Amino acid sequence: MIKVTFPDGAVRDYARGTTGTTVVEGISKSLAKRTVAMKVNGELSDLSDPLDDDAAIEFVMRDSEDGLGLIRHDTAHVLAEAVQELWPDTQVTIGPVIENGFYYDFKRDTPFSEDDFETIEKKMAEIISRGAVFTKEVWDREEAKRVFGAKGESFKVELVDAIPEDQKIKIYKQGQWFDLCRGPHMRTTKDIGNAFKLTKVAGAYWRGDSSNPVLSRIYGTAFASQKELDDYLTMLEEAEKRDHRRIGKELDLFHLQEEAQGSVFWHPKGYVLYNQMEEYIRRRVNADGYQEVKTPQLMSSKFWVASGHWGKYRENMFVVPDEVPLTEEEGPVLSGEGELMALKPMNCPAHVQIFNHGIKSYRDLPMRMAEFGCCHRNEAHGALHGLLRVRQMTQDDAHIFCTEEQIQAETERFVHLLYSVYGHMGFDNVVIKLATRPEKFGGTIERWDAAEKALGDALRATGYDFEIAKGEGAFYAPKLEFHLKDAIGRSWQVGTLQLDYVLPERLGATYVAEDGSRKNVVMLHRAILGSLERFIGMLIEHHAGRMPMWLAPVQVVVATIVSEADEYAQGLVDRLKASGIRAEIDTRNEKINYKVREHSLQRVPQIFVVGKREADEGTVSVRTLGSQGQEVKSAEEAVLAVMAEAVPPDLKEKAAATAA
Repeated sequence: MIKVTFPDGAVRDYARGTTGTTVVEGISKSLAKRTVAMKVNGELSDLSDPLDDDAAIEFVMRDSEDGLGLIRHDTAHVLAEAVQELWPDTQVTIGPVIENGFYYDFKRDTPFSEDDFETIEKKMAEIISRGAVFTKEVWDREEAKRVFGAKGESFKVELVDAIPEDQKIKIYKQGQWFDLCRGPHMRTTKDIGNAFKLTKVAGAYWRGDSSNPVLSRIYGTAFASQKELDDYLTMLEEAEKRDHRRIGKELDLFHLQEEAQGSVFWHPKGYVLYNQMEEYIRRRVNADGYQEVKTPQLMSSKFWVASGHWGKYRENMFVVPDEVPLTEEEGPVLSGEGELMALKPMNCPAHVQIFNHGIKSYRDLPMRMAEFGCCHRNEAHGALHGLLRVRQMTQDDAHIFCTEEQIQAETERFVHLLYSVYGHMGFDNVVIKLATRPEKFGGTIERWDAAEKALGDALRATGYDFEIAKGEGAFYAPKLEFHLKDAIGRSWQVGTLQLDYVLPERLGATYVAEDGSRKNVVMLHRAILGSLERFIGMLIEHHAGRMPMWLAPVQVVVATIVSEADEYAQGLVDRLKASGIRAEIDTRNEKINYKVREHSLQRVPQIFVVGKREADEGTVSVRTLGSQGQEVKSAEEAVLAVMAEAVPPDLKEKAAATAA
């Protein structure tokens, strides 16, 4: 007999080898009907698995978070079966669950297109309705290679070879179709339901290597209910309208091109937005006691070896030789004899170098060091995505050098700053996660416990709720993650605060303690925006291009109805510009409705419409983006109103505090 412990603490005896199915059916038929899998000692498992030892088990419902992952996993298998039923010569490769869905990669002479989706989805629905049972078998390694080889599934043979010798070769069957898979799965294909949808196709290199064959990747999603699927598809439609790449082109903000993969060409209007963001965050960190620095972009590999990045991060770095290129028409460009250097992928090791100049005392701490550092990361071309995934970026990076006793206070201070910034940007839904000690970690448990307590106490002191992300901390210390919800409900992981004991030790960053001893400083890596490029992309999508007045590249357009008002309009523009407003004039010989529509599509916050009457009376007709109709104001009143609205939120708060 074995003892099985349930989530409520109850313990029952069962015969060794009893399956989860038998256990749940013995408790309640209704519970069994809703259960699709189980967790055994915290590990997700098939409900049909036998229980051979004492264990704690938890049943997994179809409508739970784990259940959703299983629905998507099983749907990927059904997609692969459907494709092979329709096109038998197609090879299947891998089909993992990803955020918001799944994909499956196929090898086929003719790549799939979205025109194939209706046919595939119809076949998938047919397979699901059959209700085939998912069954698991463990095969001999050589037998698995023989079977897949005989089927012409060369990619599966390669995958079998890649499985470590100490791991079993698991095969999951659904009816006559089978696949190599770690599992687990639900009970039958009917557990999937019909709330699924194929969403897009793309090309992908096998195993992400450009020297390997190109595969046809089909993306899809699935949910526990039709309503959840419909809501998600509606969100996708809205996200398509808000795509920052589309809006960036419409508003002439930026572009990217093949000759500079992952690097942004900022156009004048886009660079206004970029500069406003940088100036804003610079004011905020300066006011919070940070000192701004500037460090080199190109440094010797010796530097990165010392920091530890050369061994663990080199594949993500741009490495260049320290030599003058050869100029002969024929022959190599480089001799290969120069020492290697690298463009910095992050600022932290360079900041330690500044800290290490001169002796530091405990009286000098905390030291808050900020840099708008231009960094480069060698991202794969296929992973690049507009402003959201780039190779060249500017981070609002900062590092706090402090003692262990200062961790809590500095963390609390940072969280308050971060929430204030996000509020000013229009994000009021923030989720904080405290990522704790992983299974493999560096340092002592005592140090980890103390660090986790300091971060947790700091968060509790701020009054903000937070979640525990158990086991998701970095190798060397716990960290905080800050996730934002945008206007259409998407979650973005943006800000971070990460404790670091290791880098200061590696690079000899010490201070003289109060007792005269030398101690390693503690480093807090922290970012609020992450990178300016990615955050601006998020902002564009969050606001659908309708930026707040203070961020708008063009804040006011003065548009004339008749040419007699041109001189008056120019005077208004000159006055607005003299007052620090980004204003433009439109005196084209076009109908006023055409002008208003055009500037509204450009998301200009306010349009001042002026004709002969306005010129004679010294007034303007103000049209505000997103509102119906217009409001007539005196020129003085209209200009003052724009000036007030255009003040950045941090400066408004500062002025209000001064006035109080």
